Amino acid sequence: MQPTIRMYATAVCPYCIRAEQLLKRKGIQDIEKIRIDQDPVRRDEMMSLTGRRTVPQIFIGNVHVGGCDDLYELEHQGKLDGMLQQP
Repeated sequence: MQPTIRMYATAVCPYCIRAEQLLKRKGIQDIEKIRIDQDPVRRDEMMSLTGRRTVPQIFIGNVHVGGCDDLYELEHQGKLDGMLQQP
C-alpha cells in the first residue's frame, strides 16, 4: 500500500510537472494536486503548513518532503523508494 501523495501546485509550474513525472516513474498514479492558483485559501494553508511560498510543496503521507529539488535529492540519496512504500 502506498501513502497518500499531496502536491500543492499551479497550472504552468515546470517544477510541478517535473516532480509529478518523477513520482509517476516511481509508479505513483494517484497524486492529490491542490491548485493554489485557483484557491487562495489553499495557498494560505500551504504557506502555514510549510513556511514556504513556492510550488510544488509535496507531502508523502504526513511528511513534508519540500519542493521538486528536495524530491529529486531524496531520489539521488536512495531514500524516495522507501518513503513511497510506507502506508
